[in-house]
Amino acid sequence: MFKAVSRPLPNLKDWRFFIDQWGIAWAEFDREGESQNSLGRRPLEELAEIVAEVEKGARDKSIRGLVITSAKERGFVVGADIREFAGLTTESDVIEILRPVTALFDRIERLPVPVVCAINGFCLGGGLELALACHYRIATRDPSTKLGFPEVKLGIFPGFNGTARSIRQAGAPAAMQAMLTGKMLSASAARGSGLLDQLVDSRGALPWAARKAVLRNRKSKPASFAKQLLTKWPARDLLAKRMRAEVAKKAREDHYPAPYRLIDLFERYGGNDEAMKAAETRAFAPLMVSDQSRNLRRVFWLSELLKGQAPKKLNWRPSRIHVIGAGTMGADIAGWCVARGMEVTLQDVSADQIAKGIAAQGKLFARKFKTKAQRDAAKARLIADPSGEGIPRADVVIEAIVEKLDVKQKVLGEVEGKMKPGAVLATNTSSLLIEDIASGLPDPGRLIGLHFFNPVALMPLVEVVRGAQTREDDVKRGAAFVAAIDKFPLITKSVPGFLVNRVLTPYMFGAMLRLEHGEDKERIDEAARSFGMPMGPIELADTVGLDVCAHVAHILKYSSEGSKLDRLVAEGKLGKKTGEGFYVWKDGKPEKTGRTFDKAEMEKLGRDLVEPLIAEAQKCVDAGIVENADLVDAGVIFGTGFAPFRGGPLHYKAAQAPKPAAQAAAAE
Repeated sequence: MFKAVSRPLPNLKDWRFFIDQWGIAWAEFDREGESQNSLGRRPLEELAEIVAEVEKGARDKSIRGLVITSAKERGFVVGADIREFAGLTTESDVIEILRPVTALFDRIERLPVPVVCAINGFCLGGGLELALACHYRIATRDPSTKLGFPEVKLGIFPGFNGTARSIRQAGAPAAMQAMLTGKMLSASAARGSGLLDQLVDSRGALPWAARKAVLRNRKSKPASFAKQLLTKWPARDLLAKRMRAEVAKKAREDHYPAPYRLIDLFERYGGNDEAMKAAETRAFAPLMVSDQSRNLRRVFWLSELLKGQAPKKLNWRPSRIHVIGAGTMGADIAGWCVARGMEVTLQDVSADQIAKGIAAQGKLFARKFKTKAQRDAAKARLIADPSGEGIPRADVVIEAIVEKLDVKQKVLGEVEGKMKPGAVLATNTSSLLIEDIASGLPDPGRLIGLHFFNPVALMPLVEVVRGAQTREDDVKRGAAFVAAIDKFPLITKSVPGFLVNRVLTPYMFGAMLRLEHGEDKERIDEAARSFGMPMGPIELADTVGLDVCAHVAHILKYSSEGSKLDRLVAEGKLGKKTGEGFYVWKDGKPEKTGRTFDKAEMEKLGRDLVEPLIAEAQKCVDAGIVENADLVDAGVIFGTGFAPFRGGPLHYKAAQAPKPAAQAAAAE
């Protein structure tokens, strides 16, 4: 946009650098060969060259300021390049990598000319730490602009001195909340917290605003005096205690140590920037080389693997969806598609059920949309359609009715002839074989399974099920649709239970068998949580619904005749949805005694409980139900919540196996 008077440093590969007619230096991040910018070794080395050039220009008065921005359409910086983390095996390796980066960011902060960061799109992790080292930060108001510190999800916390700088700018409560949760902030929220200084309406306005900020020598203001008081004793200690209590509700320290170490860091050094920066590096290094962080980085890689199940260059974009069945699953699928920007027609034989299903999406829309106009627009895109008028226009038709083969066959048979060519025809079955459902269709190769998990808004995985006759193009479009609604697609064969239910069932019924033998349900559930599962198998059965569990047991040939499960179902005690199952439920929570159990006992029982799950996961690989073992791990983590910090059931199994050297030593 501005004329380049000179272009020093012509050999840069990941940055564009020039000086304009006003003497402002521009550093545009454009990592070579990558769709998004991440901070790896070479980009940081080149940024150091740029900073040296600006330091020289500041001394001879040839440079009046520096603007750091991105040349990528999709964002500023998505974070550090985690691909380079794999080579770090010791704490000294980590410290050796960190020190030149933190020194570089200090040099940026100390530049005698104004340094402005102009942000569009994602500004995450190390990218936000780079932005905080600049003197002034401007971003677009666009919904795609998101700021945050997702490091805690990788088992670490900010390591480029972002801890001290974020607390200095936003104050301890807001900064620590951002780092402890890993949640992304909108541009407006980041501006309100103090992480940003200025917002502009469009990307085109960014360079002009940045130029003006440099020429006017604008500097960011630190957090208010009132916020700074919270970094002083005794307020800091009280705040740290409260944060520990909140974190403990969601994560155990032995499973996820990173948030606890971050609180320790704040409690000891918060408010003393230089001391906190030095201590940050010392506290960060052991986390980076921990098993938890390695495994959580693996989970990130597995999520990217799942995204890769959707074809990248498919000339097909779904925008209109038709859902048949306005019960809990159907309505929630419809609501989620609307929340992702699609138009949805919702069909059911009962107009009252449609109205109830649509009304239930109000909570989702309230969470997803901040303004009344956005919520009203979402409600307008969710259309009651009792007669199925939306079928001919739909890009995807999803049947989500009762799990009965003959009923599904009848409904889908009536629907297929009304659909336009190229539209996806899907059934949201949890256990029935796709080829059985498709057997009555004129074109059985068209039907795929789209197995959503409950609750739809929280569960990130959708199994895309390929029947024996299903055409590959329909599977690809199904996976593309799943990716378009921001879920992870997992392509599976049509076998009883597909992947997730097939793996989960022996785990749950193994636990129920322990109940039959007199073991305590709270003891079983606590052992599973001690292992790292989000909830115990007995509580999970109640949450899913005991009638559903019994149905799956029948499909997968797990005999439950005469069991306590059978008796409870016969009595209408179906778990959470009826208020009683294995547990009595009140206000959406199971009543428990609150007893404590021996830690070592819990650890052993937890390992024993997951053994059937791990064994079945291996059988799924052997049977080729999904493409490979990594996809099995991905599906089980994102479909069941299997302890993410363990890296997946098969990865965990391999890690527990004796190493050859240990075996040799044992033999001796």
